[in-house]
Amino acid sequence: MRVLKILLAAAILAAVAPAAPAGAEPGTVAAAVDRAFAPLMAEHGIPGMAVAVTVDGRSQFFSYGVAARDTGAPVTPGTLFEIGSVSKTFTATLAGYAAETGAISLDDHPGRYLPALTGAPIDGATLTNLGTYTAGGLPLQFPEAVTDAPTMTEYFRQWHPTAPPGRIRQYSNASIGLLGHLSARAMGRDFTDVMQTDVMPGLGLPQSFVRVPPQAQNAYAWGYDKTDRPVRVNPGVFDAEAYGVKSTATDMIRFVEHNISPDGLEPRLRRAVETTHVGRYRVGPMVQGLGWEQYPYPVALDQLLAGNSTSMAMEPHPVAALPPEQPGAPTLFNKTGSTDGFGAYAAFVPQRRIGVVMLANKNFPIAARVTAAHAVLAALDGE
Repeated sequence: MRVLKILLAAAILAAVAPAAPAGAEPGTVAAAVDRAFAPLMAEHGIPGMAVAVTVDGRSQFFSYGVAARDTGAPVTPGTLFEIGSVSKTFTATLAGYAAETGAISLDDHPGRYLPALTGAPIDGATLTNLGTYTAGGLPLQFPEAVTDAPTMTEYFRQWHPTAPPGRIRQYSNASIGLLGHLSARAMGRDFTDVMQTDVMPGLGLPQSFVRVPPQAQNAYAWGYDKTDRPVRVNPGVFDAEAYGVKSTATDMIRFVEHNISPDGLEPRLRRAVETTHVGRYRVGPMVQGLGWEQYPYPVALDQLLAGNSTSMAMEPHPVAALPPEQPGAPTLFNKTGSTDGFGAYAAFVPQRRIGVVMLANKNFPIAARVTAAHAVLAALDGE
């Protein structure tokens, strides 16, 4: 029995050890990833983390810790994590796809697709305003009274903007959630159905879901909240559209690779991805597109941290409209995401053909994620 206990303890220690050993060759990608991300595990009490990088179409994976503390199951590249607001980049892609099928125009107004909103203040905004959080001051979250489709519609009918459309950016689940809802509605379908039947399969993402099916439940990690209680995402209006995707490191780095080079995608989906790369509004240190946020590359760490700050997420900021065109100069695209028990980050530079994805089952500070990823991207750029 004592020998069995020793062997079990050894197995658990092996499970939580990083895939990139501390003794990795200096100067290698493995060493850079381990140096940047491994210390975060102890510093922030993170049970498990998956990191993936891509350089010129070649991906590498690094797994740390456990997917669930009670079972000790190790994180793998196939572990499902909640990606939080990184889901917004999928919603933006779906909206671009709806536009490419002719179901919507991003220049149209909400009332065209939800007649109950015709003439309401929200109808002064365009679908592009909804996707860039520039509709006029929609809040981060719906009030608690909004619990279903009728109360959602009534909320938008009664909402009063704090600025005209296109004047301020105020980060909002309600805003991009409405874009996703209207896009799917215009296609005559449910949002989750379009995402899981058209968008995710079209992107070649077999391990990505809005609703995790029974056969994938064993791969679904448990998240851990501030008190280290195991949790998963709570349901809510527009949860699927704003923060509801669950995915793996394998799928997320493939998604990043399709954003780096979408040429191999079906034409409508390729153009949808390209639509999400169009810069729409300049706000502080970054440019807001549909879903993705952009920075001239190379970007200083302090600029990247400012663009991903609490202020940028929680407060309104003035914007300047830009000509709608894809960036020609080297550009870093990024997006953070969090739920109560998970934290995620994705960043890539198409012109350098480099990218990084981090998925964790703990919502730890965004600054730590961005700092680690920034260091890894610098290492990848030297490959």
